[in-house]
Amino acid sequence: MDKPNVILIMVDQMRYDCMGANGNEVISTPNLDMMASSGYNFENAYTAVPSCIASRAALMTGLSQKNHGRVGYEDGIPWRYEKTLAKEFTNLGYQTECIGKMHVYPERNRLGFQHVELHDGYLGLSRNYNKKYSDTFENVDDYLSWFRDKKGNSVDLMDNGLNCNSWVARPWHCEEEVHPTNWVVTKSIEFLKKRDRDCPFFLKMSFTRPHSPLDPPQYYFDMYMNMIDELPEVKIGEWAKNIGDDTPLSTIAKVGKLKPKELKRAIAAYYGSITHIDHQLGRFLIALKEQRIDKNTIIIFLSDHGDQLGEHNLFRKAYPYEGSVHIPLFVYDQGNILKGKVKKINELVELRDIFPSLVDLAVGKKVTNIDGKSFKKCLYDSSYSLRDYIHGEHSFGEYSNHFIVTKEWKYIWYPIKDEEQLFNLQKDPNELVDESNNPEFTNIMNELRNHLIEELKEREENFVKDGKLQKKDSTKDTLSFLKNIL
Repeated sequence: MDKPNVILIMVDQMRYDCMGANGNEVISTPNLDMMASSGYNFENAYTAVPSCIASRAALMTGLSQKNHGRVGYEDGIPWRYEKTLAKEFTNLGYQTECIGKMHVYPERNRLGFQHVELHDGYLGLSRNYNKKYSDTFENVDDYLSWFRDKKGNSVDLMDNGLNCNSWVARPWHCEEEVHPTNWVVTKSIEFLKKRDRDCPFFLKMSFTRPHSPLDPPQYYFDMYMNMIDELPEVKIGEWAKNIGDDTPLSTIAKVGKLKPKELKRAIAAYYGSITHIDHQLGRFLIALKEQRIDKNTIIIFLSDHGDQLGEHNLFRKAYPYEGSVHIPLFVYDQGNILKGKVKKINELVELRDIFPSLVDLAVGKKVTNIDGKSFKKCLYDSSYSLRDYIHGEHSFGEYSNHFIVTKEWKYIWYPIKDEEQLFNLQKDPNELVDESNNPEFTNIMNELRNHLIEELKEREENFVKDGKLQKKDSTKDTLSFLKNIL
């Protein structure tokens, strides 16, 4: 059999529960729902370090955070990994292309892709005018130059007044066809037309949305503003009622309490951004069919992490709660190349598993010397067990956290606050009730805490002493070995 084409569709900051196929009764995601319901939909997919850089490091290297070294958010640390997903597909004879977000450093590092059309969003690091000219944002962002060709040299990415981490929402201020979401699909269709027909291709389509700025085109913004009373109520756990009481209002808040109308407006724009992506993916699926390659192409869809969206009075990502760490993930195989039997898969998978899984699905090759595991067997055997738990974390100031998640439970430890939480995810998927002080679950607490101790006992931060978790004054964003060797 000829090698199938492989398309990795990655969105930024999309929650697991923001698809109709995953139980959301309000949002409109017809193309995503079609692909997920007819494909292989993973119900327990997670990111171990829920922010852009670390999540993408896990995806591209197949390594856990203790081995790729990124345990928080720190820009400007060079990416110098010997083995990457793109390199593997290039070595397997694939034409490899990335269109959209990479979020690596240096920004034009291709990580093994033969060609990159780059748009990383605001590109905050490159907006440092002390950098050498070749590294400034005017030169490293392909969308920006394309946008200026269309709209004039004076336009910029923040002309609408929205910060790239803000909950403030408004419609896109230009024509829909020049929106960054449309650009990714436009360039991806161009790639389909101009690709080498004598070899298969690996294409990574990487969207910067629904990550803020919350600026979907007018049609998509209005769609949800017109049904704002139908948007789901934001969940606030009993343990979180007082979070944000004394927090000053900030447009880039990580913690706080918004006016209900402002929060609903943000959710409307967030939903609109997702539906906009969905419709543009419909456009791309039409192009695949027109090229007569739809049935020889495997598509995998996922997000790098989620968004708290005001849940528990928290915003953005980096938190250990489901809104931040639980991600959508499915495999779509229109030509039934894989011939799998299990359509809904409840095994625990993590972004590090994508590298070995895609290679295994495409060519049946096992990737060695990485931490991720191929989930291919999950498509054929519902009893196959990939792992018992996932260890996740994020360095995040006072909210620095570690968590252990299983199919049923989540244990959380805050090393700076030295606080613990326990949630029964099967009975309480919205994490409304903290069971850490419930004597009924003492054994479960101990078991999950011991898993965490085992994961952390050799870490340089000295999280563990004499077999016990230790309160810390601070945490690291990047492990020392990464800085030392690079």
